[in-house]
Amino acid sequence: QVQLQESGPGLVKPSQTLSLTCTVSGSSITSDSYTWNWIRQPPGKGLDWMGDITYDRTYYMPALKSRTYISWDASKNQFSLWLTTVTPEDTAVYYCAREVAGVDHSMDYWGKGTLVIVSS
Repeated sequence: QVQLQESGPGLVKPSQTLSLTCTVSGSSITSDSYTWNWIRQPPGKGLDWMGDITYDRTYYMPALKSRTYISWDASKNQFSLWLTTVTPEDTAVYYCAREVAGVDHSMDYWGKGTLVIVSS
């Protein structure tokens, strides 16, 4: 059974760095069959894909590329998101998800999401 679980602080101050970790069980993050994604949903808005990581590269949404970094820890089967210089507009529910490599719109397993509020 594949499970993903987000973890990290629920409150971040403006201008600081948001850091979240996704712990994966039941599937290896180093497999070339999948990509590992971060998606967020601001209050009252739709889902925004932020970026992904796979065994040989990372991709980022262009609008966030300068502030976003994704990496993984294979020994812990975890991947992480860092978003720098946050503002209240970065307040959102953040999700991690698995996607079948090479198949668009194929995110088959999601974490439950974690709410991050950016506020002083």
